[in-house]
Amino acid sequence: MPARIHLRAPLVEGATVELPPAESRHVQVLRLQPGDGLVLFDGEGELEWPAEIVRIERSRVIVRLGVAQPVDREMAVRVTLAIGIPANERMDGFVEKAVELGAGAIQPLICARSVVRLSGDRAEARRRHWSAVASSASEQCGRTRVPDVAMPLRLDAWLQGIGGVEPASKAHYRRWLLSFARDALPPAAHGLEHTGGRPNELVILSGPEGGLAPDEEAAALAQGFDPVSLGARVLRADTAPLALLAWLGIALLGSGP
Repeated sequence: MPARIHLRAPLVEGATVELPPAESRHVQVLRLQPGDGLVLFDGEGELEWPAEIVRIERSRVIVRLGVAQPVDREMAVRVTLAIGIPANERMDGFVEKAVELGAGAIQPLICARSVVRLSGDRAEARRRHWSAVASSASEQCGRTRVPDVAMPLRLDAWLQGIGGVEPASKAHYRRWLLSFARDALPPAAHGLEHTGGRPNELVILSGPEGGLAPDEEAAALAQGFDPVSLGARVLRADTAPLALLAWLGIALLGSGP
């Protein structure tokens, strides 16, 4: 597979483009030469552009874009993962794997039991870092859309911001809460098909180490989240939502258009 580069710029068939410094260094590290092929994508849609290296200089690389090619490597349902930020720098790995498994967006959360608490400039710096991780993961796995990594928010503020879901809307917009509550059902029991068609969007909420506090779970349920169980074993904060995302990707393969 040719090297893939995410370029945040308008891409036009036949245009000659100078790659930014980081991407130019990447091409040089790969020891590519003029005439070699690349694939560029803008991270916004279902197109990728084959490109040919025209010139390599000391600190820059010039490429010429070919004809855009439509591709479809996204999940059939747009999934947002809202997660209490895990400790010990596990968020980098979480973002990488979430992108590979098809997440459409990632919302880092600060919860009552969170060890990691970010605000202000530190929060924005981490958001930019995680966005770069998402970009690299999209390049590696073949996606043409780079998932958005949102600014870290307090759970209560985020829940207030997304509002509730009317029962009639659940055919197209679903919310799942990973929970050990007795009434939590496995994901298959919640169903992916409805009389109005498969849901268009799904939000998965998962807590940090130690899970969500009881009042936080109650607040999520009040906003239309359905409790979902992954079984009796206790998975790490960064493992549980990824396990559900992997199951969802496989389940959707056979659920029809």
